[in-house]
Amino acid sequence: MSFMQTNAFPTAEDPSTAARCRGCRDGAALPFGFTMAFQPILDIAAGRVWGYEALVRGTAGEGAAAILAQVSPELVYGFDQACRVRAVELAGTLFPPDPAVKLSINFMPNAVYEPNACIRATLSAAARVGFDPNRLMFEFTENEKMRDVGHLRKIIAAYRAQGFTTALDDFGAGYAGLNLLTELKPDLLKIDMALIRDIDQSATKRAIVGAVVTMAHDLGIVLLAEGIETAAELATVRAFGIDLCQGYLLGRPAFDIAEQVTPSVFG
Repeated sequence: MSFMQTNAFPTAEDPSTAARCRGCRDGAALPFGFTMAFQPILDIAAGRVWGYEALVRGTAGEGAAAILAQVSPELVYGFDQACRVRAVELAGTLFPPDPAVKLSINFMPNAVYEPNACIRATLSAAARVGFDPNRLMFEFTENEKMRDVGHLRKIIAAYRAQGFTTALDDFGAGYAGLNLLTELKPDLLKIDMALIRDIDQSATKRAIVGAVVTMAHDLGIVLLAEGIETAAELATVRAFGIDLCQGYLLGRPAFDIAEQVTPSVFG
């Protein structure tokens, strides 16, 4: 079935969803500007950039918190759509042509009311800029309290059917932890930076991360260690066999991704 068939806006038989779709499509423009910075995700074992995470920023360089503070409840749906579109448009211009390099987009599960309808604008943007939608990864965080886990399960199933990668961000800090992992089983698990910080100096953190590694292996889930800031932290997570890594040591968020990665990490 084609993207156009699966992602058409709902018909009049679904008035609630159709009204929300009109709100995203025809609603007022956001009352603030924003752009995206991109932070690299490295595959240390392979010695390559695995992907880039899109992070919202103000047009004058303001951090994400300054932008998110302006997102009122009535703007949530439109903002989520606008972020996806902006990330894809920029990736189409900035990213290397390597089809293996992923674009990771954070999304708000509570702002997705019908996954096949809500993804249409993203796919249209990808078509406009020639960006392969199979390179998309969508991250959801357990720091956003889920109102309906069953609905999130539906979103993940729909995204997988489209060929997207799904990731649970900030694992180890947030609302649901193991229960959410049990319910959803994403493709990738991002270990929260609180567990990675000074892990080389903490036997407790190493024990917890070691257990997560075993669990992920048994479940067939790929692990990513985020928030790496020191060489000792990197060496410790690598000793656990975690190949995907992200953090300031490896590369900071930037508007221009050229020569962004710290070369020494592959040495």
